[in-house]
Amino acid sequence: MRLATLQDGTKDGRLVVVSPDGTRYAPAPVATLLDLLDNWTAQAGALAAIDRFEHDLDPAALLAPLPRAWQWLDGSVYPSHGELMDKALAIEPFKPDWPPMYQGVSDTFYGPNADVPMASEDLGIDFEGEFGIIVDEVPMGTSADEAHAYIRLVVQINDWSLRKLAGPEMRSGFGWLQAKPPCGMAPFAVTPDELGDAWRNGRPAMHLRVDWNDRQFGNAYGEPMAYGFHELIAHAARTRRLAAGTVIGSGTVSNPEYREVGSSCIAERRGIEIVDTGAPITDFMKYGDTVQMEARTADGRSPFGVLKQKVVQP
Repeated sequence: MRLATLQDGTKDGRLVVVSPDGTRYAPAPVATLLDLLDNWTAQAGALAAIDRFEHDLDPAALLAPLPRAWQWLDGSVYPSHGELMDKALAIEPFKPDWPPMYQGVSDTFYGPNADVPMASEDLGIDFEGEFGIIVDEVPMGTSADEAHAYIRLVVQINDWSLRKLAGPEMRSGFGWLQAKPPCGMAPFAVTPDELGDAWRNGRPAMHLRVDWNDRQFGNAYGEPMAYGFHELIAHAARTRRLAAGTVIGSGTVSNPEYREVGSSCIAERRGIEIVDTGAPITDFMKYGDTVQMEARTADGRSPFGVLKQKVVQP
């Protein structure tokens, strides 16, 4: 099942079920994605049974599948990215035996075609290509093995960052606030079964192509996560219940062979340059710059559709 949210003048939009080719839709018998997630067991079957898609889908009319959520938790589970970021931010490496995770802003997820306002070009504007999941209500203390059953939807995320603020905020001991504006989300949220072989052991087995100003910047593979999404759920739920509609991210998709496949964020490219030359060369984004992201499976499918966003002045 593939879901999207149409603009309708409200903050949460109108939920629709999307055809397999992503070009048509049928209205969902549930108003919003949050409504569906609150009553998934009772209502998901009716949506999955829809097989007639009578309306043309206009990509420009789409909000994020989940325009606002109860909670956004972002991990960092690609080791090669973490090692490079330690160098780029000049911080002492910290290697815990659990997945690093922070809690970010969840009251806004920018739509897949949105212009994204940034406070200043001088703050190190960066994109971050990630995969994510949306969960049902997860009881406190849920184990990793049990957590698979609570993954309702898989999404693709652009986790915006302001790099000039990230290091000082991390060193403060309180974590990120100003350095993490709202994220963007690709147009379609899909159930794990929709991905077929591209979903294995709680991991997305697909490439994520990232284009900056219409030039390919990266095409990293999503599967080599040090922790699967089921393990991220268990970590987040160790001491608290997770509300239905909580979004959990993988962190920037990254591979050890980054010189061949490229990067999913500018900071990683700058980290590579520091290793290779002693100093970063690539600048961060400017007003008017665009970033496009599209995940593709081995058989060429584009399950989440295309996200293309432009950085603008507020």
